[in-house]
Amino acid sequence: MNISIFLAALLSLPGPFGQHAPPPAAQKAPVIAPGDYRTVDPHNLLVIDTEKGRILVEMYPEIAPTSVDRIKALTRANFYDGLAFHRVVDDFMAQGGDPKGDGTGGSGQPLKGEFTFRRGADMPYVTAISAAGHEDGFFKSLPIRTQSNDLMVMMADGKVPGWGLWCPGVAGMARANDPDSADSQFFLMRQFNQGLEHTYTPWGRVVVGEDVVRALAVGEPPRNPDHMRTVRVMADLPADRQAKVQVLDTASASFTALLAYQKSQHGGSFSVCDIDLPAR
Repeated sequence: MNISIFLAALLSLPGPFGQHAPPPAAQKAPVIAPGDYRTVDPHNLLVIDTEKGRILVEMYPEIAPTSVDRIKALTRANFYDGLAFHRVVDDFMAQGGDPKGDGTGGSGQPLKGEFTFRRGADMPYVTAISAAGHEDGFFKSLPIRTQSNDLMVMMADGKVPGWGLWCPGVAGMARANDPDSADSQFFLMRQFNQGLEHTYTPWGRVVVGEDVVRALAVGEPPRNPDHMRTVRVMADLPADRQAKVQVLDTASASFTALLAYQKSQHGGSFSVCDIDLPAR
């Protein structure tokens, strides 16, 4: 008889061998310490107001500088105001930013793809999972995959390659078949999709309002599409309309506790997409 099965059978008997131990207490989600939030730079915070509510996207010029510059420039020109989310796929993403509303329009200034980046030791990064040949973790709120720091000494520039992981909330540049055809259109992820790695540019992540992204009318195009009423950079708003937005610091003790909790809940299936960073 298998020893483990034998012992389990023995312990199930009544009497001294059969005293049933109480089930382990369910592990509780950690409480986030107030001091473990970081303030999002208002110069890199996109404010998208829709019929369904407000979406706040943290932008990462360190990851995709050209794409972030384009988003900011078009935003400051009021280019996005009134444009529809013309393609919303339920288990995939919500796409908008086309002045034609049919997926064929743009500003007429195509961008070179920024599918990967170089990560140096000075770039703030927190590892969540280590695997053979790579690590998954976070740059600020953005989930990324990268080679480990140990390999930096082998690189001429002292940096290792990294790329974004397409978890819910990640913002990317839409494009046509040409890798360098991104323009004004962008999308916000509703679910994880690994197939976008290395082929689309991640430039931000929703830190507040992912519920709004999931509430947008679905369709290609939707029968009654939702619109971006206004899109602004937070720092450009009048002082009395600006909001201080804070998100859990991935370098904090509270994040370490949250990471351990999520790993305990998901076991071997855990991925960085299981981490929902609290914001306020």
